[in-house]
Amino acid sequence: MTGAHRLEGQVAVVTGGANGIGRATALKFASEGAAVVVADVQMAPAESVVDEIIAAGGRALAVELDARSRESNEQMAEAAVQTFGGLDVMMTAAGISHGGYSSGDIEAEVKRATRRLEVAAEPGQGFLDVELEDWQRVIDVNLTGTFLAMQAAVRQMLELGTKGRIVTIASIAAKNPDAGPTAYTVSKAGVWMLTKKSARELASAGIRVNAIGPGYIRTNMTALIEQIPEYNERLMAAIPLGHVGEPDDIAHAAMYLVTDESGYMTGEILHPAGGYFTG
Repeated sequence: MTGAHRLEGQVAVVTGGANGIGRATALKFASEGAAVVVADVQMAPAESVVDEIIAAGGRALAVELDARSRESNEQMAEAAVQTFGGLDVMMTAAGISHGGYSSGDIEAEVKRATRRLEVAAEPGQGFLDVELEDWQRVIDVNLTGTFLAMQAAVRQMLELGTKGRIVTIASIAAKNPDAGPTAYTVSKAGVWMLTKKSARELASAGIRVNAIGPGYIRTNMTALIEQIPEYNERLMAAIPLGHVGEPDDIAHAAMYLVTDESGYMTGEILHPAGGYFTG
């Protein structure tokens, strides 16, 4: 790794680190000198990220994570300490858009989005289409999973006396109900409130907690947009900068939030969204 290393000697954990925003952030943290734990339910792409970091001269470890499990999250945080000697940064990028989401399954995403377009003209049907099982899994992964990852990290930070930094991934959907399915928007609003509440509770321990609320970023989760002309045209018209963002756009925001450049910030949210959302 070459260049200025703003995270030299630090240890970072990135949940959902195998793909998209998580992958870009794991690579960014590593390029800045951090040892990185890449935690994900998909181990093959997680190992690929680790291989890329190591090939560039960095240190990294892949850990299998079930975001919904307290035990799995605790083991993830413990692995960071046992392998690299600490835990300074936690980034919670693990998330799903709906209960049946599987990263990379574009065909299934297109079918689901097409169904949403079909019921849009049927009053109330979109709300009735939300199945309890679907709702529960989204809440479990996106909201409870974020809480469990944060709690596991804080436990280690307090034991080590670390003035840690936590970055949660919310969404513009945390504030804009039209930016995603029902369960997703509710889960992300919960992540934003969790960020604010935990920031106030952890400030006295020297632990800062901030959120990023991305707009539409080019990831597996949003790949379906380009497959459906109606969605794509509507979205491009709504983004003042005229294009979707890239995972690196979020990684750069995350770097700001975990360095001293944002040292007086806690309980805040950044919206890299191309102007789509400015509230």
